Amino acid sequence: MIHVRAVVRGEPELAPTIRIFNYSTADEEIFFGSASVVEEKVQRKIRINASEALVAYCAFIVRSIRSGEKVRKIQEQALKLLTEDSVMIGVPESMRSISFAAMIDEQPVSKIELDGPIPAKSYSLA
Repeated sequence: MIHVRAVVRGEPELAPTIRIFNYSTADEEIFFGSASVVEEKVQRKIRINASEALVAYCAFIVRSIRSGEKVRKIQEQALKLLTEDSVMIGVPESMRSISFAAMIDEQPVSKIELDGPIPAKSYSLA
């Protein structure tokens, strides 16, 4: 069973976005199938959008929790998952921080915070 609540904060003047990933054991194949498509795009150097990036982070977190990783290690490894070159323009700015509350297979809820998950170069418009 997968139940993950993700709160995505982007630009300060915009309200956060909340996305719920809720899959029974029978439906997990759908979730991991979607994540697999996103991972293939990244491997083929096709830029992904914000929704796909969120699926990638969520799948990574679910796999990490199931393999017994500690929250701190999950946070550190998740920050290496995507780069500015693997996402569409504007995605790093729309995902400045992501908070996950994940309950996997009846385990206690794991709270994972990602600040600046996709590093972006600073730039200014002249």
